[in-house]
Amino acid sequence: MHDIKDLEGRGVVSVGIATTEFVDAAAMQNKYLGYDPAVIFVDHPIQDRTSDELRALASIAFESIVKAVTA
Repeated sequence: MHDIKDLEGRGVVSVGIATTEFVDAAAMQNKYLGYDPAVIFVDHPIQDRTSDELRALASIAFESIVKAVTA
């Protein structure tokens, strides 16, 4: 969240992408920072997924990411 806030402060449109495991942590950080960035959550976990599984997750999230970047 700090990085997104910093990037957007520099004029770089940004969207956070994290797994559902971090929904509460992201909300707490956003509250602490007084900031409400666009964040897209994908299914957890990702570290043990195959390349095909990661592509499927990216495909599912793609439209939401594009909407967030262009909003």
